[in-house]
Order: sequence, then structure tokens, then C-alpha cells
Amino acid sequence: MALAAENAADRVDQLTILTERLTELVAAQALAFEQHRPQDAANHIEETSRLANLYRHESAKVRANPSLIAGASLVERTKLTRATEAFDAVLARQARSLEAAKIVTEGLVRAIAEEVAAQRHKGSAAYGPSGERTDKPSDGSAITLNKRA
Repeated sequence: MALAAENAADRVDQLTILTERLTELVAAQALAFEQHRPQDAANHIEETSRLANLYRHESAKVRANPSLIAGASLVERTKLTRATEAFDAVLARQARSLEAAKIVTEGLVRAIAEEVAAQRHKGSAAYGPSGERTDKPSDGSAITLNKRA
């Protein structure tokens, strides 16, 4: 999918509208994460993905060929620049929100894993190599934590 611009002014106008809509969608996602409601971030994921791909494609085209927007008026290009700056700010906000959500989630998983491991060791009997009973807990655990996830 690509923009169907008739001229530079039309392309700039379409890019501005696209950027402003993406900014709205990403801001809503960031807000959902900030309010600890990640399920709400999924409401417009399909539209966001489609528009983000279009934005990526069109931005690459303009970067490769700046003459595509050079014929637009300074006012129109300034409006696009401002929309892009707002989009960049919202992306930074979303990145912070996602990082915070990731840290919270990792902490919850770690706490649950530690509690499960502690519960397993309570009252569990371990046996030594000669079959004698020891109070030493076993090292085996069915839970694996990936610190890079």
C-alpha cells in the first residue's frame, strides 16, 4: 500500500494526516500501558500496524527522494515537521511505558517463580546418594527464567 499523491502538496498533506493518526493511536497505546491496562492497547493494533508500515514505506521514499515533497509550500512542510516531532515524542513516551510494563511483568514472574520454588522445598524430602534422607532441598525446578526476555 502506498500513498496516491497527485503532487508534492498532496503528498505532504497525506503524510501529515497519516502521522497525526499514528500519533493518536500510539498515544492511546501508551496511555493504556501507563494505566496498567495493556489489554486496551490491543484495540487498534491492526490499524496501527497497517499505518506504521505505510509510514515506514513513505518515509523511506521521501528520504531517498526529497524532491517528492520539495514542491510543497513551507507552511505545509512545517506542519508535517511539527506532526513528525509530535509523533517522535509520543514514540518516546510509548517506549518508556513499554519498558515500565516489561519491568513490572518480569518482577511478577520472578516473584511467582521464587514463591513456587519456596513452596516446593517446604516439606519435600531429599535423599542422598546412599538413600539416606536429608533436609537439603533439591535443585531441580520446572520453572525456567529467561533474563533476556
